[in-house]
Amino acid sequence: MVDLLAKVREGNNRAVARVITMIENEVDAAHEAVSILYPYTGKAHVIGITGPPGSGKSTLVNALAKNFSNAGYSIGIIAVDPSSPFSGGALLGDRVRMHDLAGKPGVFIRSMASRGSLGGLARSTWAVIKVLDAAGYDIILVETVGAGQIEVDIASAVHTTLVVEAPGMGDEVQSIKAGILEIADDFVVNKADRPGALRTVKALEMMLHMGHIGAERHHGQSFNSAIHDKKQEVADWPARVFQTVASEGRGIEELAERIHAHRDYLIASDEWIIRERNRSRKELSQLLQERFMKRLTADIPDDVREAYIDAVAARELDPYTAVDQLFNQISIRMNESVI
Repeated sequence: MVDLLAKVREGNNRAVARVITMIENEVDAAHEAVSILYPYTGKAHVIGITGPPGSGKSTLVNALAKNFSNAGYSIGIIAVDPSSPFSGGALLGDRVRMHDLAGKPGVFIRSMASRGSLGGLARSTWAVIKVLDAAGYDIILVETVGAGQIEVDIASAVHTTLVVEAPGMGDEVQSIKAGILEIADDFVVNKADRPGALRTVKALEMMLHMGHIGAERHHGQSFNSAIHDKKQEVADWPARVFQTVASEGRGIEELAERIHAHRDYLIASDEWIIRERNRSRKELSQLLQERFMKRLTADIPDDVREAYIDAVAARELDPYTAVDQLFNQISIRMNESVI
């Protein structure tokens, strides 16, 4: 593993692909890889792209990657595809839609199955971002599953979040809802050559003007005023709505310039540090949850857990009491192992 990770740091795509496969399949591999590579991370600009299915996220990622690559940046792409809840398989079609980027120097594409994870990301996405970062990619594009309003995890995993909408998809209603629209740094109305595009743009701009969206990302609990006060001269980032026709490359240059400007803003305002802290907080929370569930599985036999499930289903025990009793058993076993 050490030799393989050394090749990752050299930017060897084959080594990067092998390590990502190991991370997807083995939690211990993720632990070892991240532990070794972590000191070499923190340089890449990580950009998240989310939005409803059919809005053209993959085409937009493809167009942006071409623009960045032509400008001399190295690009890592993580495209998360939905998994079947029955077979666990995934089509991984995003890689197919980005076929014209395949083999392009300085571009690495990886499709990942969500494997039942909620929030639009795969469980191992955080670790894979670090691998690409350590491999020296300047920009990392992360495309979410595109399953709807629950896809807010992306804002905790990236520096810049783009929310993509498209005409004719009930966007006026979407823009009123809470959810993914509140995490956007900027909005993209893709397929802007279609009828209704202007109406979608106006609806989003109206909600921005009313202050109903974007507030949580910029002024919510994630906002650390103590850090931000150090650079009060930098104005808050005003989210904007951009129109693109990604399949034809229209509007991509302006959007790419805006993304670069957002990175400059993050650094100048110290928001970069704030978002790094938020990313770390979210990741630690997820890892602790995974570790706890692993400990639960190891310490509490299957038949005991099934007995609790049966008791709750039969109304013999309420869920909260069941959890309390299971947690107490784990605590006792942990204390015994320490002694």
